[in-house]
Amino acid sequence: MKGGSRRVLPGFNLTLGYTLLYLGLVVLIPLSALVLKTFTMSWDQFWVAVTSPRVLASYRLTFGASFIAACVNVVFGLLVAWVLVRYSFPGKRIVDALVDLPFALPTAVAGISLTALLAGNGWIGQYLEPMGIKLAFNPNGVVIALIFIGLPFVVRTVQPVLEESERELEEAAMCLGATRLQTFTKVIFPSIAPALLTGFAMAFARAIGEYGSVIFIAGNMPMVSEITPLIIIGKLEQYDYTGATAVAVVMLFFSFVLLLVINALQAWQRKRSGAL
Repeated sequence: MKGGSRRVLPGFNLTLGYTLLYLGLVVLIPLSALVLKTFTMSWDQFWVAVTSPRVLASYRLTFGASFIAACVNVVFGLLVAWVLVRYSFPGKRIVDALVDLPFALPTAVAGISLTALLAGNGWIGQYLEPMGIKLAFNPNGVVIALIFIGLPFVVRTVQPVLEESERELEEAAMCLGATRLQTFTKVIFPSIAPALLTGFAMAFARAIGEYGSVIFIAGNMPMVSEITPLIIIGKLEQYDYTGATAVAVVMLFFSFVLLLVINALQAWQRKRSGAL
């Protein structure tokens, strides 16, 4: 074999075998066990477990709060990415590093920190609650926690696209008499729309499965501020393993659908980038 054709890694068959083995051990076998455990239930038992009033209330809170948080992150994540790409200012590197803080910070620490700030006796909450604004121990706290953990997904998805965008097109639009709003809506936004959608889907998917940062600030009141992951934990603590796996399978299904959506959006983004 000539030196130029030598590969650093082993051949395709061996690496593919290791890849499938690793994915099987880490991903497929645990998920298969989850689904198989659910098959021990009859359809009526499964339906009752996943559609009880308390579980349905947790679905509404989990998916509703995740959707609201993802929408907020799309707006403010775009603003943060825009500032980091288009402006230079003292401390820019520090701000850029702070964006990744929710990635590195343990979620429980994030929940405790938010609770210390927003609770009735917290640094911020003590001034808001006398005005009737309660941000902790209710669904508002859930949304705030999900915004905190989801922001980096939007920023880090949009930021590279803004960095690679051709500013000559913006300058040409302005030279032709376009206003700033027209330049943004007609030139900039179409190029970053796929990245924004991808960031939204990733932030939404991340929020659905969040647990650690939410349980401290949500209050965890049944039918009011109880998220679906907490329902699963509660069923496990009550030794209701089949009920826990039934609810987990529902969440697994929606997570899989979101994964397909994210992959489709990323493929669309790459196709648009190649076309441009």
